[in-house]
Amino acid sequence: MAGSRSWVFFLTVCAVTLCEANAESKVTIPVGRFFTYELLRETFQNDFEPLSKLYSGYLYDDPMIFKCNRQNYPDLPEWLRFTQRHPYDNGFLYGTPTSPGKSVIEIYAINKRSYEATRLILVIKATAEKMLPFQAEFFLKLREIEKVLPSSVQDEIKQDVQNMWDAEALEIVNVTSALDRGGRVPLPLPGHFEGVYVKVGSEQYFSHCLLSVKTTEHQKQCREGDTVKAPKGCEFCSIPANCITWCQTQLFDLTKRKPVPPPPTVGSGILEDGGDFSPPESPPSRDFFPDYIVTVIVPLVLAIVLCLLLAYIMFGRREGVAKRNARTNQIQLYHHHTIHGNADELRNMAGDRGAPPPLSTRSMFNSRTGDRASPLQSDSPSIPLIMAQHDPYCDTLPR
Repeated sequence: MAGSRSWVFFLTVCAVTLCEANAESKVTIPVGRFFTYELLRETFQNDFEPLSKLYSGYLYDDPMIFKCNRQNYPDLPEWLRFTQRHPYDNGFLYGTPTSPGKSVIEIYAINKRSYEATRLILVIKATAEKMLPFQAEFFLKLREIEKVLPSSVQDEIKQDVQNMWDAEALEIVNVTSALDRGGRVPLPLPGHFEGVYVKVGSEQYFSHCLLSVKTTEHQKQCREGDTVKAPKGCEFCSIPANCITWCQTQLFDLTKRKPVPPPPTVGSGILEDGGDFSPPESPPSRDFFPDYIVTVIVPLVLAIVLCLLLAYIMFGRREGVAKRNARTNQIQLYHHHTIHGNADELRNMAGDRGAPPPLSTRSMFNSRTGDRASPLQSDSPSIPLIMAQHDPYCDTLPR
């Protein structure tokens, strides 16, 4: 009994592994029809925890994000888009193929709890089909793209348009977010939505409700910015969020396409014989010396004059040390040299804390010889307070 259970467990694991390795889904969609593929989190959750519910009875609800790209390419095809608002929300691949062909899409689901990843291959085959001749585009102001992509919401919108169009055979051609058309990002507050454009097509011509948007009166009200309500008898929105904005409703009649201009006529590729080649005459000679003088010589002369003027100001008007000392009062000059000497003495003492007190702190000293001198008995302000017998400046002082 235990051996049979082990074999069942082994075969189950092998089957799950094989399914994960070859997970592939194929979809066929006509050209010009809206395509939607919902990436269900529950499906990928089973791939991450295939046996958790079978043995433990508990199924995780992990946040996950989806990464989608065309196989062997870094991005999706130009007609296909992907959106997922939150890791706890399902993802949507949506778009309208414009030409027949096959696109292989790789979908990677990343578990944000365990950081596991699984892959799904989606093969989209677009087949050629006739475009619907009559199409109408509506703007749903109170909708967001993720809320419109589920099939149940699309059926609700289609039912309202069927009542307004008075036609049963309707197909949704395209769904586009207003942000993809230059709309502003709404505020993250209740009651603010990004808005969604929904295009619907049919084989039947437009009803009188739809044709009313082409009337002159309706267009005038839209230009003036008035609040335009639905025409009388055309209010068919069963849900307030599905009510359309009439001023942004557009009608497209593909049966009245403009004729394609004829392609250009292809010639033989050989130029016709037009005679001998006549080269153009050489332009007349021109004297560039005046231009050279204006662009080179004149700025050079101005630069030299400015340099000479600056040199005269910086060096020619300096009086020099000798001239300055000759014009300075001898008493002032003596005190100046005494201050410098005292400063040098203090700098020398700063390096040796055990030096004797400076001579400048003693009464009546000679700053150069260190000899003490008796003070002069004079009250004349012209005689300095500090005199020395052998000072070289003493001979220049008045006696």
